[in-house]
Amino acid sequence: MPETAVQERAAELKPEHAAPGRIASIDALRGFDMFWISGGEELIHTLYRAHPTRVTAALSQQFEHVPWAGFHFYDLIFPLFVFVVGLVLPFSLTRRLEMGGDRRELYGHAFRRLALLLLLGLLYNGLLDFNFHQLRLSGVLQRIAIAYFCSTLLTMNLKIRGQVIATGAILLGYWAIMTLIPVPGFGAGVLTPQGNLAAHFDQRFLPRPFCCYEFGDNEGLISMIPAIATCMMGVLAGHWLRSARSPNRKAAGLALVGVASLGVALLWSLDFPIIKNVWSSSFVLFAGGWSLLLLALFYWIMDLHGYQRWAFFFVVIGANSIAMYLAHRFFDFRILGDIFIHGLFPHMGAWKPFIREVAGVAVSWCVFLHLYRRKIFLRV
Repeated sequence: MPETAVQERAAELKPEHAAPGRIASIDALRGFDMFWISGGEELIHTLYRAHPTRVTAALSQQFEHVPWAGFHFYDLIFPLFVFVVGLVLPFSLTRRLEMGGDRRELYGHAFRRLALLLLLGLLYNGLLDFNFHQLRLSGVLQRIAIAYFCSTLLTMNLKIRGQVIATGAILLGYWAIMTLIPVPGFGAGVLTPQGNLAAHFDQRFLPRPFCCYEFGDNEGLISMIPAIATCMMGVLAGHWLRSARSPNRKAAGLALVGVASLGVALLWSLDFPIIKNVWSSSFVLFAGGWSLLLLALFYWIMDLHGYQRWAFFFVVIGANSIAMYLAHRFFDFRILGDIFIHGLFPHMGAWKPFIREVAGVAVSWCVFLHLYRRKIFLRV
C-alpha cells in the first residue's frame, strides 16, 4: 500500500526513523574514488602518451592538479574520499548511539582511530627511514584522521540542525580568517601562493618539507579546518540517506543540493576563489557539490534500480581502500604485472607503458579480490 501523505510528512520530520540496510553505492563510490589514485590516473596519462589526440589530451589534463586557483577532476579525488569518510558516520556512529551504545567506548574508538591514522600517515611519509629532518608531518591520512575525529565529535554531540550550523560556521569562519587577518608583508585578503594566511601559518609553525607548493603545505595546519566541513557534508548526506524518505526523493534531494552547492561555490569564488591548496570554502562547496552528484548517481543506479554487478570492481577496492592506498605507496604492482606480459614487450611499441599500467592494476585488483573473498580488511 502506498504511503499516505501523513505518513510521508511524519517520516520527513523524523530523519533517523527506520534506517535502511547497507547502502551498496557507498562502497562502490569509495572504490571509484580510490581507483584513480591506485593506478587509474596513470592509465589516463599513458593512454594520452600512446595515443595523443585532443580527447586524450583533455582527459590527461583533468588528471593533473590545478597549480593554484581552478578545478580539475583530479582535484576532486581527495575531498571525495573525505566526504565518504563522513558519509558512513550516520550508519555506524549514529546508529550505535540510537541503540544505546556506550559513549565512552565510542570516544575511545575515535581516539584510537585518530592515533592509528596519524601513525599510518607518518609511515606513508617515510617514518621508518628515520630521516626525521626530512619527514613531512602533514599528509592525506593525517587530514583524514583530523577531519574524521572532529566530525565524530560534532556528530555525537549535536543534532542534525546543529551539525548544519556548525558546518556553515566552519566555512564562514575560515573565509573570515583567510580574508580579514593580515599577513606580514602582504596585508589582508591576499590569496596568492606567496601571500595567503595558510602559507604564512605553515611557514611559521609547520616544519618543512612541504607539499605540494613552495610556500606552504596543501595539507597544512589551518587548512585542516575547512576539511572538517568537507567531512560534515558527507555526514549530512548520510543522515539524508538514513531517513525514511522514498529512494526517489533521496536521489533527487542529493542531486538538488549538489547543484545548489556548485552554484553557491561559483558565486563565492568571486571573492574567495576555488583553491585546493588552501582548501578554500568555495572549494569545499564545489568539491562537495560534485561529491553529492556522484553519490546521487551511484545511489540511483545501484540502490534505487538495483544495477550493482557493474560496480563490483569498485566495491572490491572500496572495501579495503586504506590498505590499497598504503600498498600502492610501498609496492609497485607493475613488477608483478611484468611477469605475465614481459614476453610481449618487444611488440607493444608506444603502447607498452599503458599496457604495463593495465597489468599492474589487474594484479593489484586480484590481490584485493582475494582479501575481499577471505574477508580480510584493514579496519582503522
